[in-house]
Amino acid sequence: MARIVLISCVSKKLDHKARAKDIYISTLFRYAFKYAQSMRPDKVFILSAKYGLLNPEQEIEPYNQTLNTMGAAQVKSWSENVLARLSRESNLEKDEIIFLAGARYRKYLTPRIKNYKIPLQGLGIGKQLKWLKEHTR
Repeated sequence: MARIVLISCVSKKLDHKARAKDIYISTLFRYAFKYAQSMRPDKVFILSAKYGLLNPEQEIEPYNQTLNTMGAAQVKSWSENVLARLSRESNLEKDEIIFLAGARYRKYLTPRIKNYKIPLQGLGIGKQLKWLKEHTR
C-alpha cells in the first residue's frame, strides 16, 4: 500500500512559467507542501483547476482558473480526468490517499477512493494554516 498526498492549487502564483511546486506561492500552499513532504509519502500531487493532476516537478504556465467558478458538470468532468490519471499512478482500492484540499476539489474524488484521510476537514483557512504550522515544526 502506497501513501499519496493530494494538495489543491491556490490562486496566488508566480507570474512566469515554473515547476508546479514553485509556482504556487501562498503561505497555505507552502505549508501544505512542507507537511506533505514531512509524511514521507510515496508520491505527492497537486490538484490544479486547469491542469488536473500535476507532478510537483512539472513545469506549467501561470493561470487564473478555479473550481469555485465552475459548474457541477465541469467539476465532475475535471474530477473524472483527475481520477483517470490518479488511477494510473496509484491503486484507488488499496493506497492511502491524503487530501490537503478543499471540499470542492474532493467532492467527486472521495466516493471513488476506498482509503482516504482529510486531516484539515472542517477547518477554515486560518485554522488550516495554524494546524499545518504546528505539524511541520
